[in-house]
Amino acid sequence: MSLAHPAADVWTLLADVADETPDAPAFIHGERRLSFAELLECSARAAQGLSDLGVGPGDRVALWLPNIPAYPILYFACARLGAIAVAVNTRYRAVEVADIVGRSGAKVLACAPAFRRIDFLSILAGIEHEALDRLAAIVTIGETPEPVPPAIEHRRRVPFDRLLSRPQFAGNHASARAPCNIFTTSGTTSSPKFVLHRQGAIAGHAQQVARSFGFTAPETLSLAILPLCGVFGFNQTLATLAAGKPSVLVESYEIEEIARLITEHKPTTMFGSDDMYQRLMELMPGRWPFRSIKWAGYAAFNASLEDLPERAQPRGLRLVGLYGMSEVQALYSRQPLNLPVAKRKAGGGVPVSPLAHVRVRDPETGELLKPGQPGMLEMAGPSLMVGYYGNEQATAAAMTPDGYVRTGDLGQLDGRGGFTYLSRMGDVLRLSGFLVNPLEIEMHIQKVPGITGCQTVAVPRPEGVRAVAFVILEPGAALDEAATIAHCKLGLANYKVPMRIFPIDDFPKTPSPNGFKIQRTKLREMAETLLGSAGLRPAS
Repeated sequence: MSLAHPAADVWTLLADVADETPDAPAFIHGERRLSFAELLECSARAAQGLSDLGVGPGDRVALWLPNIPAYPILYFACARLGAIAVAVNTRYRAVEVADIVGRSGAKVLACAPAFRRIDFLSILAGIEHEALDRLAAIVTIGETPEPVPPAIEHRRRVPFDRLLSRPQFAGNHASARAPCNIFTTSGTTSSPKFVLHRQGAIAGHAQQVARSFGFTAPETLSLAILPLCGVFGFNQTLATLAAGKPSVLVESYEIEEIARLITEHKPTTMFGSDDMYQRLMELMPGRWPFRSIKWAGYAAFNASLEDLPERAQPRGLRLVGLYGMSEVQALYSRQPLNLPVAKRKAGGGVPVSPLAHVRVRDPETGELLKPGQPGMLEMAGPSLMVGYYGNEQATAAAMTPDGYVRTGDLGQLDGRGGFTYLSRMGDVLRLSGFLVNPLEIEMHIQKVPGITGCQTVAVPRPEGVRAVAFVILEPGAALDEAATIAHCKLGLANYKVPMRIFPIDDFPKTPSPNGFKIQRTKLREMAETLLGSAGLRPAS
């Protein structure tokens, strides 16, 4: 598959691949193999079906779907119509779905009410009748079980198969500047923002990733585990498609099913979190269970799994650090494959586009920093968002006057044309005037026997800002707070040592497409409350 000619828009991206390799599989889902030619035809038919429902250029279509063939079919149908596909996280429940559908002004909502692994029906039952008033129709994939939820009982429901029975849409409103995707931010402290992208940026980034990641290799087969409703999963799958290669659609995040599909399909590439890879390594026996995988995209979320890449390598699993966010798309950068594992596992890397650029700024002085100096990452490039849909104020706050997005992430340039991601700026602790990555403290605390998880926050006190830690204990374990603080004093600078350490059953979380994100704002509030009620001194 040649990527010599850039695709101007998302529809052209698909059409060019379908023209070159019409019979090659684009998606594998169970026993079904959907060829590129079939995907093109189904999408054109679905476009006519959506047009019949009143969807046209600029209209929003909410896709509240797992990784099933209907998702890419409806996505490309939207692209042909010049409509905007609104990604709705399958982990969201009634209030969240109603908020996104309402604020985006979606004209159509697509869902699979009978899907066996997510109870969409009961979620729909919890949505207030008025929240869906703007919808012209609900497109249902599969049967709708009885009884029909009140939220959709009196609304126009159109079976997905009926869309596919329509003739192919004769027009084509796809263009490089046409808006096409809305991704939602995770919204740990406020309502999710709507990140808007144009077709040219989506198509161009898919082709660039396909080239940079080596997806054009003849044997490429991608295991699409991560949800298509998030940029991580979406960009992986679209880049595989841009290379003219197949993706195996994984419906849900069930580790046994993922292991079975690895054994059955022998993928060459896959992407996921450290927790997912850890569970796969525990489940899949043998020394080389991942023999077919050339390298795997890796996102580190858990301090307790910091050594996972080193443990995975002897078993044939080469994990590679990446960087991405909704505002610049996922797979924005990747660590070079030839780096030693200790450096290769770090988030960040070299941007995939030669036109992309990363810089680091001191968040207090505004000074641009040199390699090795940590500060806030700012990014630019062809994969950049248009802005936050319906929120000009937030867009203005996120963008610099010269066109960089303020990522809100702490990182540093590496002096080799790349960068290293350290943590979220909101997670960074400013202690004794120093920027401190909480991961450093958390990893040290988790060396204490009986502690399986740790999160650290900064809390202002009369004597200055101090660190406070929350820990999760193994079943039956008890926290010796004084001993744990003494352990910190032996290995950390004094200003990094937590003033208190509190046990907690679980960290407060909010759902995101790739799992759950910890609500550090709530942890800070809890710390302030506990300090007020428990006093300043640790238990002795």
